[in-house]
Amino acid sequence: MLRVLLPDVPGSLGRVATAIGMAGGDIEAIEIVEKRPDATVVDDVLLDLPGGTMPDSVVSACTALEGVEVLWISRYPAGGSLVMDLEVVEELTASPSTAYDRLVDLLPATFRVDWGARVHRAKGLVHRTNAAPDDLEFLEIEAPVQLESPEDEVTLFAAARLDGNEIVIVGRRGGPAFADSEIARLGHLCGLAHTIANP
Repeated sequence: MLRVLLPDVPGSLGRVATAIGMAGGDIEAIEIVEKRPDATVVDDVLLDLPGGTMPDSVVSACTALEGVEVLWISRYPAGGSLVMDLEVVEELTASPSTAYDRLVDLLPATFRVDWGARVHRAKGLVHRTNAAPDDLEFLEIEAPVQLESPEDEVTLFAAARLDGNEIVIVGRRGGPAFADSEIARLGHLCGLAHTIANP
């Protein structure tokens, strides 16, 4: 998975795709993460690198392009898919009674995070994906936020409210940092899950 910043002008993505191909990478999927006010865009590019192709060669090819910056590159699980927000909503509406838990289950693929968890004010941790820690605490938050954790300097955290008594927390080890648009999307999906679960 390659997160890249590039100018938001026609042809930029084509130049990046060509550079990736010339370096031996094969693009499987592209998702726009954020359009920024400074006329740049952040894209996530899911790549397949054949044996012998080094990620460094893809990074070098991209950064050689004017105005292009690689923000982050990391392995992404084989067979992983980019789950779009509308597909998440379809999953949630299929079973409103389990919408909260299903949302948590879908967060790792939707946001390319390592884990998701749902924490209740009184009950504590009520649902989590396999990689989530089992000692998460409820936090008073009004809006979706990126969280600071002095105890864990490797994992980046973000959270959003489901309702007054429950929040969702996600964790991403090693980066990239959560974009403002990702934080907003997390809040939006939590709001939709609440509406679906409480018609």
